[in-house]
Amino acid sequence: MKTIKILLTAMILPFLFSSCVTDVYVEDPYDDGSNISLPQLMEGYDLWYVDYDRTTGNGDVPFLSRAFTISLLNGNLYANNNLVGIGSTGGGFGIKVGYYDFYPNSIRFYHEVYGTYDLEVYQTAVNQIKLYSRSQNTTYYLVGYQRNTFDYDRVFYDNIHYFLQEYKAWEKVYTSHAGALNDFDNEHFIQFMSGGSDDTFRSSQDASGTNVNNIYWDFTGQYGIFNTGNPYQKNLTLNYDFWGNESFTLTVINDSRIRLYHNASGTTYELVGRGFIQYLRQSVQRSKTTTKRVS
Repeated sequence: MKTIKILLTAMILPFLFSSCVTDVYVEDPYDDGSNISLPQLMEGYDLWYVDYDRTTGNGDVPFLSRAFTISLLNGNLYANNNLVGIGSTGGGFGIKVGYYDFYPNSIRFYHEVYGTYDLEVYQTAVNQIKLYSRSQNTTYYLVGYQRNTFDYDRVFYDNIHYFLQEYKAWEKVYTSHAGALNDFDNEHFIQFMSGGSDDTFRSSQDASGTNVNNIYWDFTGQYGIFNTGNPYQKNLTLNYDFWGNESFTLTVINDSRIRLYHNASGTTYELVGRGFIQYLRQSVQRSKTTTKRVS
């Protein structure tokens, strides 16, 4: 369809989001007769979910590629970059990461860490937009939600590998009496690596209570997370070269505690996260190869 450039004072149809100075364009224009302004449109949704799997281009707009959601609230920019606390931090908006200004046909975003970005905004559906960075030649797709209709839990479980990476280590604090003896009984710490190594883990047999910064990592291997029949439960596989794969049913107890049921032995373990990493301030980019979605 023909792309139509719309001035801020003209009719702006339901979806326009932008990051940094943003010329506003609309594709497949949708007219509900409301004649809302650009600020009304952009601030009319509590959350803009970044559907990162749909990103195209080889560039990077850091504050988008590191966010699960962004929110525009009275000139302030908020983001949920961590899964720990998602849905509760900042009342569901996340934390404040910058601010923005509206201009004719554009929005300018000022991020506290990554600076200023200019994005063109296109409408692709009733509650969906795409943001195009001309300097990066990269496009991001966002979906608008209100907090009371946004499934924080589904985002959490669909991206659970990020949750595991948000602690420097997971310490085993409980082992059930039920279950056969197995090699994993001797592992006391697990670390799930981030920053381009989304499938790498490390383990340690250091004594329980060891300071997270002093852990000696005995082994480095690969891990995988797979769906089960339950959307709020996952299968975790740790590949130990010298004794093979260990398969667990993974469930989350709370934001800092997980349960691993060892499928072969019937043993249940509980691990607590140590050393929370706030990715909002870290230069760690989310991987495009892993699903981030809301269904």
